[in-house]
Amino acid sequence: MMEEEELEFVEELEAVLQLTPDVQLAIEQVFPSQDPLDGADFNAVEYINTLFPTEQSLANIDEVVNKIRLKIRRLDDNIRTVVRGQTNVGQDGRQALEEAQKAIQQLFGKIKDIKDKAEKSEQMVKEITRDIKQLDHAKRHLTTSITTLNHLHMLAGGVDSLEAMTRRRQYGEVANLLQGVMNVLEHFHKYMGIPQIRQLSERVKAAQTELGQQILADFEEAFPSQGTKRPGGPSNVLRDACLVANILDPRIKQEIIKKFIKQHLSEYLVLFQENQDVAWLDKIDRRYAWIKRQLVDYEEKYGRMFPREWYMTERVAVEFCHVTRTELAKIMRTRAKEIEVKLLLFAIQRTTNFEGFLAKRFSGCTLTDGTLKKLECPPPSTNPFLEDEPAPEMEELAMEKGDLDQPKKPKAPDNPFHGIVSKCFEPHLYVYIESQDKNLGELIDRFVADFKAQGPPKPNTDEGGAVLPSCADLFVYYKKCMVQCSQLSTGEPMIALTTIFQKYLREYAWKILSGNLPKTTSSSGGLTISSLLKEKEGSEVAKFTLEELCLVCSILSTAEYCLATTQQLEEKLKEKVDVSLIERINLTGEMDTFSTVISSSIQLLVQDLDAACDPALTAMSKMQWQNVEHVGDQSPYVTSVILHIKQNVPIIRDNLASTRKYFTQFCIKFANSFIPKFITHLFKCKPISMVGAEQDALLALFCSCLEDTECC
Repeated sequence: MMEEEELEFVEELEAVLQLTPDVQLAIEQVFPSQDPLDGADFNAVEYINTLFPTEQSLANIDEVVNKIRLKIRRLDDNIRTVVRGQTNVGQDGRQALEEAQKAIQQLFGKIKDIKDKAEKSEQMVKEITRDIKQLDHAKRHLTTSITTLNHLHMLAGGVDSLEAMTRRRQYGEVANLLQGVMNVLEHFHKYMGIPQIRQLSERVKAAQTELGQQILADFEEAFPSQGTKRPGGPSNVLRDACLVANILDPRIKQEIIKKFIKQHLSEYLVLFQENQDVAWLDKIDRRYAWIKRQLVDYEEKYGRMFPREWYMTERVAVEFCHVTRTELAKIMRTRAKEIEVKLLLFAIQRTTNFEGFLAKRFSGCTLTDGTLKKLECPPPSTNPFLEDEPAPEMEELAMEKGDLDQPKKPKAPDNPFHGIVSKCFEPHLYVYIESQDKNLGELIDRFVADFKAQGPPKPNTDEGGAVLPSCADLFVYYKKCMVQCSQLSTGEPMIALTTIFQKYLREYAWKILSGNLPKTTSSSGGLTISSLLKEKEGSEVAKFTLEELCLVCSILSTAEYCLATTQQLEEKLKEKVDVSLIERINLTGEMDTFSTVISSSIQLLVQDLDAACDPALTAMSKMQWQNVEHVGDQSPYVTSVILHIKQNVPIIRDNLASTRKYFTQFCIKFANSFIPKFITHLFKCKPISMVGAEQDALLALFCSCLEDTECC
């Protein structure tokens, strides 16, 4: 019975001690323990097996039981102490809870009391500020009303005064009053529904209209369209009228400017009519002299009449330019057959000088509706074709060969007046282009005649291959034409001039350079060993003479100079022409032509030296090598080959000192040509004995050295 009761007690205890996982986790966090007895998943059987894993370990069972009993007693003592300590906890907890509830009730009462007081305070503030807000709104409305009434009084009085002053032409007072009336009227835009305000606004508009008509009438009276000016015109009245026009509709100001300028230039249109002698290009200076006098006269008589911000002096000059461009275009269309190159260049030069004068005198703001372009100097160009801008007088342009290598300066700022008159000459620039075509054709013919008369250049081994002087003359003339044309136009005429340049670059390449290269002849045959043996050292002569070799080197150096300078010319043309036309400038074909001349010159030098060595190689292949009984000095054909190389290569090297890369190409091409030819002739030799092979090895050794271009 005791065992059954104990089992029931254990089961009840286990049921009571069955805790949830959350509670078990909380206990483990508060009371961490490594004892297996404290584990939630404790298994008594496993624990006993751990204590007594074998039968021999049962000998200590009494000791283990005593320890467990001791531990049980300690746990009982601890539980008993805890239970006794918790006897009065429930009563103390209830008392503490009651005290907390009382404190909360007291706190709630205090909070409610504070809230009631706050509501009462807010109500008091609202009652206090209600009157203040009413007074504030009343003050603001009163201030607005007073201000509006003042403005209305000012507007009414101003309109009356404006109408009275307008009738009396008191423009000085009107200018100040009108601006004030318009400023006051802006405050009444939202009140235009009021009839009185609308009526005042209409009176102001009517006064403005009347002022505009009256001012235009005054200017018409002072400056009648017939060109006769009233003596002692009311300049002070008109000056004040201009101040009023600044405030009125901009069309009034534009009409005044238009009428004044038209009247001011009416004399010009009469003096330089199309049927007058002074209207033609040869007297174009008189047009510009006339406007200069008029500008001086304007400054003296009317300089203070118009406001400074109207830029009347510049407007007169700009309108003169427009009229002049139209008149010149008309007369040149009528008399196009009379236009010659010198006359055209004279007119353009005087016109560009005048445009330069305008650029120094005026800012150009009237050309862009008051918006000034910021003119900046471009960065210095690396183009070797760039040089200082030429003097205005085109006919005095002088260009030396050394100019290409001079330090370059940045371009001057753009002229805002450039082309304002000279644009009319552009349709007739074909006369200039045709003239340059003719001049360049004559120049090329003169170069050809001079070359035939003077003959090939003299050998010059001190400075390297000399460049033909005609080459520098051609590009100096090109530069002169390019500068002239760019001042005349940067549009289609520049493209036409570029086409002319291309044409005569090709002609120079073929007529002067390729046309004067020495002609090659077929190599002479029949040379035998006996003839080689009879020749003395130094008596062998190359196919090209010394003069011919120097000529080929000079043409090669000239072609290289032309190639580099043509590339610079292309870059400069692209700088001068309009951006939209840059793609149409391409001198690649001409540069390829000069490259072809260079290749032909190198090939001629190689062929000459190669042909000079052919008889020796032919003699080598015909020699009876099986009859050679002993090895001697170098063979005669070897001596002949070395002699030709010693004669030609130093001359070529000295004359190509300034173009070292092309001398290197010559050496490489000669080696690539001579060595395969030597091998071919070597295979043509008849059976060679051992001694003959040793003798022939001398030339093979020479050829192996020749393969190394450093030796050349």
